[in-house]
Amino acid sequence: MESYPSKMNHGTESNEKRVDGADPETHNKYKEIIATLPRSNRRNWIVDLYQYEGFWFPLRPLEGLLLVQDYFKPQPNDVILSSLPKSGTTWLKALTFAILTRSSFGESTNPLLSRSSHDCVPFLELEIGSNPQNFSSNISLVATHIPYTSLPKSIISSGCRIIYIFRDPKDVIVSLWHFSQKLSPEGVQTSTMEDLDLKEAFKLFCEGVSIAGPYWNHVLGYWRASLESPERILFIKYENLKNETIYYVKKMAEFIGHPFSLEEEVNGVVQNIINLCSFKNLSSLEVNQSGPMQFLSGIVGENNAFFRKGKVGDWKNYLTPEMATRLDQITEQKLSSSGLTLHVSVNA
Repeated sequence: MESYPSKMNHGTESNEKRVDGADPETHNKYKEIIATLPRSNRRNWIVDLYQYEGFWFPLRPLEGLLLVQDYFKPQPNDVILSSLPKSGTTWLKALTFAILTRSSFGESTNPLLSRSSHDCVPFLELEIGSNPQNFSSNISLVATHIPYTSLPKSIISSGCRIIYIFRDPKDVIVSLWHFSQKLSPEGVQTSTMEDLDLKEAFKLFCEGVSIAGPYWNHVLGYWRASLESPERILFIKYENLKNETIYYVKKMAEFIGHPFSLEEEVNGVVQNIINLCSFKNLSSLEVNQSGPMQFLSGIVGENNAFFRKGKVGDWKNYLTPEMATRLDQITEQKLSSSGLTLHVSVNA
């Protein structure tokens, strides 16, 4: 995978490898571990899921997670974007990448215009799983769906910054269901697959069986960590980012040590980044309309699977009132006494 050493390493010139131990013996060890784990054979999420440390993962990301836990070497200036699937990950990647590279690329030359956000900002567990020997210190902006409690101790102790985004679970389940319908296992024709049932997907989600789920445990892990270390973890609600994009883009830039200057703000740099990364702009780009999905081994799909509506509250068009009430009740119960609510507040 191409990286941007002069643009992205923020002063780190070393080509030191960030991952060791990716030899056949190591992979065999992980296969033995995975073979003992609880497994969900239900196909609502396209692939089988394995339960590890209380969370559910597809095989490939799980192998990468094990490598990350044992061998990843973070740097203090790394920035890690964390989320559950379908919680605003694509948008968060684009915004953060544009913030960090704003002095390196012009409006017409930004890689986001010709490459997927997921190409520009690799998933840690997937990139390591596919090409560990090429994962060098040149890549200092990565994303992950790994729960906070499963992050390697090296990341926790390194001092690197983490931005976490979370979203109303009602919109998450609907978006995840739509996303799953656009994918198929490699070698399997989409036309031969049974339609994924929303009711069954909803049931699994409520039971905690979804990629990187249970949803509530994932969110609470990062929420509690952000309360303990607010200087290291920025916790953002997707709905707030949608409502006050300028405020949160400036907050993100300051948090990762790349604040906007007064001159940049006057010259409209913040708004230009927002325009570049808007749903309307990104979804209209050729690479995001028909480009092949590059990072999910064994899964066939196109980059347009990452773009549907990008709206808040679209769940109302798919979930029955009974389903919405049930999910709200579960969420209220799970988040009780945590201090975290789904209320969309101003500058919160």
